[in-house]
Amino acid sequence: MQVSGSPFLKPFFLKTPVRVVNPLRQRRHTLPASEFRNLTPQDAISVFEIEREAFVSVSGECPLTLDEVLNFLGQCPELSLGWFEEGQLVAFIIGSGWDKERLSQEAMTQHVPDTPTVHIHVLSVHRHCRQQGKGSILLWRYLQYLRCMPGLRRALLICEDFLVPFYLKAGFKKKGPSAISVSNMNFQEMEYMLGGQAYARRNSGC
Repeated sequence: MQVSGSPFLKPFFLKTPVRVVNPLRQRRHTLPASEFRNLTPQDAISVFEIEREAFVSVSGECPLTLDEVLNFLGQCPELSLGWFEEGQLVAFIIGSGWDKERLSQEAMTQHVPDTPTVHIHVLSVHRHCRQQGKGSILLWRYLQYLRCMPGLRRALLICEDFLVPFYLKAGFKKKGPSAISVSNMNFQEMEYMLGGQAYARRNSGC
């Protein structure tokens, strides 16, 4: 799984001339068909557009404002994961660090570094790519990616009742009603145990 650019790749040069092609055609052939990588602040606009379309039409609220997206992608990009197809963002997850047993209202806007808990703020899929299983695939890849990060032990999130079966199927457990409320909406808190480093190395290709 490719989640970030490798610092070990060095440029190479061909010894024979290369045929000049149309830049648009060249771009189409050189972009990876499917790529998973950490998000950066440069991805914030694409992230927010997908998030806004997905959530505002349903609940009237975005989990994260554009400023909060920029903040988390600036502070903890390693806790995000984007799925790109031919260079276009089609799905993403944004997380941050948290240091309490349960999530509180403060967890919605804060990143606490060097903690064993990841708070998953949002998982969203582009409207043209829904009903294709992409959300489940991205969540699985993200959780396997977290398993490989030293010191992380669990992931927490909140969701509405209708999404509880989706997260139960992904391996989360219910911790009970959340203390967090947004615009009079109530949530369930879910927890996923990431396991130890030995488990991660044995089962996740770390």
